[in-house]
Parts: sequence; structure tokens; C-alpha cells
Amino acid sequence: MIGSDPKQDLRVVLQDARDALLGKLEGLSEYDIRRPMTPTGTNLLGLVKHLTGAEAVYLGDTYGRPFGGPPPPWVPGSDAEPDSDLWATADETREEMVGQYRRACAHADATIEALDLDVVGHLPGGEGKPITLHRTLVHMIAETCRHAGHADIVRELIDGTVGQRTGNDNRAPGDAASWEKRRRRLESAAQEAATRHARPETAG
Repeated sequence: MIGSDPKQDLRVVLQDARDALLGKLEGLSEYDIRRPMTPTGTNLLGLVKHLTGAEAVYLGDTYGRPFGGPPPPWVPGSDAEPDSDLWATADETREEMVGQYRRACAHADATIEALDLDVVGHLPGGEGKPITLHRTLVHMIAETCRHAGHADIVRELIDGTVGQRTGNDNRAPGDAASWEKRRRRLESAAQEAATRHARPETAG
């Protein structure tokens, strides 16, 4: 923890976020990993599918190392249905989707291993905006952590499971009763704050 290898440090943090994301699918049924749990349809397997495309594009195509397959809908020039990378069809199995994600990550890791951090790639589409491998890794860490956070909330909504991963939940101790007591306390504080700090209506 006291050494310094910038590329390896970035790689470790990215892998940690990847593992946390996949861990949120463990122990769930086919239905539960696909269930749309927010008004916009956020679901666990869809997050995995989306990040598969991100790994393939940012750490593959950008550096002339194509992973293969059609580009995701957010890549300029793609003819895919909008947001089709954010959910899995009934024909797409968990094994296929998770396996594809792992392969895309392995392909990305090979790119990281092969190139120096200051190597410049070009994002697909349009004029091919230049980007260094270092900046790409920072982006992929942020992207993966963001969606792993989404997966945290989605999993809690599905069955109440919380925490970073099995064996290291990274949260304060408590049981269902204590968490419900805490939730009620937060609700009470929110209502009190709303009364205390209510903003006067503005004239129309």
C-alpha cells in the first residue's frame, strides 16, 4: 500500500469496482437480475451490459484494439435502439452477459498492459477526440464506480441486501430493526427540516 505504480494503482481500483458490480448479481433469480427497479428501468443485468460496451469502446476501439460486435447505442453512428445496452432481452442469458463482460474486461486489461499511460487514442465517432490511456482509465473507474453504486441501490430494493461485497460489507453494524429505527429517525429529521427551512412561495 506504500509503493507507487500509477498504472497498477488505477488497474486495481478499476478491478475492485468491477468485482463489486458483479457481486450484486449473486444469489438472485433470472427475474430479479432483470427487474426494472426505478422509473427509468434501471436493472442489474442492464448495468453489466452497459459496462461491457464501455470497456470494449474505451479500452479497445479507442486504441485500435477492437473487441468485436456492434457498437453500443451511445457511440456516434450506431444504429442500435436507444438504451438497448441498458437491459437484457429474454434470449440473453446471465451466463452470456456476465461472460461477455468478463471477456471485455480481459480485453481492456490487455490494452492497459500493452500501452503506456501517456499513449493517445481516439474515441470512436466524429472527429475521433484524442484521449490518453491515463485519462481513459480515470473515466472507466468513474463510470464503473457510478454504476456499481446504482447496483448497490437496486440490490437493496430487490431483497434488502446491502454492503460492498460478501465478507466485507463496509458499513456500520446493525440489523433490520436498527435500520428501520434509523430510517424513521431520518424521516423525522427530514420532515422537521422541511418545516424549519421552508422557502416562501415566490410571486408569480
